[in-house]
Amino acid sequence: MKTSPLALYKFSAIALLGFFALAGQAQTLPDRIAKTKIIKVAVNAVYPPLEFKDPRNGELTGFDVDFGNALAKELGVKLEWQESAFEQLIPSLKTGRVDMLLSGLNDRVERRATMDFVDYLNSGVQFYTLASNAGVNQLIDLCGKTIGTSRVTSFPAQVKDWSDKNCVAAGKAPIAVDGTSDSAMARSQLKQGRYEAAAQGSETVPYVLSQEPGVFKILGSPFGGTQQGIAFAKEDPQLRDAILMAFRKLIASGAYEKLIAKWSLQASAVKQPSMNGDPAP
Repeated sequence: MKTSPLALYKFSAIALLGFFALAGQAQTLPDRIAKTKIIKVAVNAVYPPLEFKDPRNGELTGFDVDFGNALAKELGVKLEWQESAFEQLIPSLKTGRVDMLLSGLNDRVERRATMDFVDYLNSGVQFYTLASNAGVNQLIDLCGKTIGTSRVTSFPAQVKDWSDKNCVAAGKAPIAVDGTSDSAMARSQLKQGRYEAAAQGSETVPYVLSQEPGVFKILGSPFGGTQQGIAFAKEDPQLRDAILMAFRKLIASGAYEKLIAKWSLQASAVKQPSMNGDPAP
């Protein structure tokens, strides 16, 4: 069967357009990453269900790990996960040791001076206490009590703001905030009776309760709503935009929704990505 010159022309044109489309996608990655096919990512693996060590085998796991690897697959690269203390996450990005941060990091206004964020989860601060604590059943019961929360996060300041508005303004004693090394330590010391309650990200509390049924109870609703974002250096918009494009594809394909369901994060899911707290362009 002979092929007409016109058909050959159309086929060549379509193939050429496909080639340029693929080339355009490849160019969305910075040269350093396009060459190595590796994106270096810093993570602080103590924040289940977002990132933590699987107690069965010690491997890095969690929603952020699955999500990051899915983004990398869309881009045709691999992630090189580098574990770090929380306080070293941002310095590692600023000094270029890693390309991005994917570690339950809140997109806060003061951080946007040096970083850009692609926001992928909704978050807030959630109070909780021991189920056996009969003296604390509602938020107002926390006034005058001591609560534990991670000192390297925004939680201490957010708890103080809540206390000022809801305790002090009502003539009650303020909440005393004791900063711990991380949220796991706050939970441990809550169980030991050092605190009356604890506070951590709303996206993590349901998982914590599911791992220790009957031990904790939630107090009220989350407050101080914010978003969690993948962080990039201001000087690296090309990688930021490539990740944003990959995220949109995960939403369109339903892959993001499946990961959300896997880790029971439906209450924290976003419908569309945003950038630095605003709808992404």
